[in-house]
This record gives sequence, structure tokens and C-alpha cells, in this order.
Amino acid sequence: MGAYAVSRSTTVIADPARVHGLINDFREWTAWSPWEDIDPDLQRDYTGPDEGVGARYEWSGNRKAGEGSMEITSSEPQEIGIQLDFLKPFKASNAVTFTLTPAVDGTQVTWLMTGQQSGLMSLFGKLVPMDKLVGKDFEKGLTRLKAAAERPA
Repeated sequence: MGAYAVSRSTTVIADPARVHGLINDFREWTAWSPWEDIDPDLQRDYTGPDEGVGARYEWSGNRKAGEGSMEITSSEPQEIGIQLDFLKPFKASNAVTFTLTPAVDGTQVTWLMTGQQSGLMSLFGKLVPMDKLVGKDFEKGLTRLKAAAERPA
């Protein structure tokens, strides 16, 4: 088994509460998620509370979008924890954390995903590290999150 961690950060010129709201409600992810343009026919299902702990989002799409779910497991003003589970095109479970730190110019946002690779994914991970697979997606998502948070309300 191979453990991995992928992390990216940016500074958003917006109040931490504004940024928190865009992450803490899965319906808001359509404004900034780096994967929103992968499948225009993506099927989405939101259950549980609208935001915060217990909010759940399930998706199913084309081969590239795959199928999976996310559930908010913790939600504090400076940190949101999410359990991310993929069913297709491969099975995987990951812990995701968004850390929001007040900064002079707004909010420092760090997006971290950790997990374990086993079986074929462990072998694949030796050839193509997870950071290389999803790092650019995190950068794209943080750029979009920044734009969404900095847009006048």
C-alpha cells in the first residue's frame, strides 16, 4: 500500500466566511469545482442538510466523470473535512480537508487530499504519482474558487 497526499494553496481576497460558504454547501461547487466541465450531463443528487456536517453529494456521469460521493464530516469556521468515495472508474476512499486561514489580504485556502493506494492503483501510483494526476485539478479548482469568492455578491 502506498500513502499519498496532494495539497495546493492560494490566497483569496475575500472574507473566510464567504469562502467557507462556497465549500460547505455542495450546491455551490458548480461555481468552482474543477470537474464541472467534464460531463455536461452529470447526474447530481444532494441529500442531508443543505450544508455542513451530514451534507452529501452523489454524482454519476460519463466514463471520465465516473461515479462517487462526498460527505461533509466536519465543519468549523477554519476547516471543513470531507469523505470522498469513488465507485467508478475505480474504487477509492480519500479524506479531503479545506483549511481556511485568515490572511492580511483575505483568506489562505489549502486543499488537501490524503489516501492509500493498493493493488493495481499502488503500482500505477509508482508510475504516475497522485500529485501529478490531480494537482492541476486542485490548482484549477482553487483558481475558480478564488474567482467565485472575489466576485461581488
